[in-house]
This record gives sequence, C-alpha cells and structure tokens, in this order.
Amino acid sequence: MTSDRIDGERAEGERVQADRMEVQRMILAEPAAVFRVLTDPQGHVAIDSAGMLMDATGDPVAAVGDTFVVHMDREALNDFPLGKYDVTVRITKFVPEREIAWTIEGNIRPPIGHVYGYRLEPADGGTLVTSYYDWSAISDTWRESGIFPVIPLSALRATLGILARTAARGYARSQAG
Repeated sequence: MTSDRIDGERAEGERVQADRMEVQRMILAEPAAVFRVLTDPQGHVAIDSAGMLMDATGDPVAAVGDTFVVHMDREALNDFPLGKYDVTVRITKFVPEREIAWTIEGNIRPPIGHVYGYRLEPADGGTLVTSYYDWSAISDTWRESGIFPVIPLSALRATLGILARTAARGYARSQAG
C-alpha cells in the first residue's frame, strides 16, 4: 500500500484506521447547500475527483433505501480493466443537513459492502464536512483480495475541495440523468 493509503503523516482533520478513512474540511456554505449537492445524483458526478463517475440517472434522494444509478468508467484510474459499467448507489444513512451515507450495489457477487458518507456540522461561516470511506463490513472474499481501500485518502481530500467549490458557488441541479 502507498503511504497515502494507510501509513504516513496525516494533516489535521484526517484519520486513518485499519478499515476506515476520514478527512475534514471547512466549507464556506450552509449545511443545506452542501447537503443539496450530496443528495443529487448529478452532484456526485460533479464532485468526483477520480474521474470515474461519468453520469448518473435518478432523482435526488430523500430517505434511507433510495437509489440512483451511476455510470462509471474505471479506466480513468488505469488500475483495473473494468471499462464502462453501472452501479447502483443505495442510501444507508440519511439525516437531513447532517449526514448521508451509501453503499454500492452492482453485478459483483458477493456484494462488496463498503460505505461512503459525509457528516455535516454547522460552524461559524459555513459547514465542517467530514468525508468518510469505510470498508469494515466487506466480505472475507473482498478482504482477502487485497484491493482495499480502492481509493486513496487523497481522493477523499480532493473531492472535499471540489465539494467546497461547488457548494459555495450555489450548486444548481443538472437536468441530465
């Protein structure tokens, strides 16, 4: 594993455990503005730092169990030759303007079981946002594959930067998807 993934010096607001990563950033936008981006399938595409999310289909989510489809292209990372494929994002936690989390469903069996999420805390002048990626509940099949984490800490950090810019500019939902 690279030093960015698990070992090494961490910046303030970054936490890495054996099967979970977290990064924090102050975003100069109200929690409602940040949450609006995170509940919109097109918002996920807009803030993706890895370049894998090509488009999304579905309506903004409003509850646990809601889903939308993301059209992916893993070739952007040049790590696994998966080409273009679709995944379903299933919301696993939904607390308006406070927290949203989801897991990824696809054709892979057994399902992987990793979770991505954001916690939002109102703060002076904006929102303290924590982005997390947790693979503690993945199946043994995936754990033994040695591919986790599938994204580096730097990707979480970069996505928070894009989220900060997107929310501060006043995100408007795209009509695509």
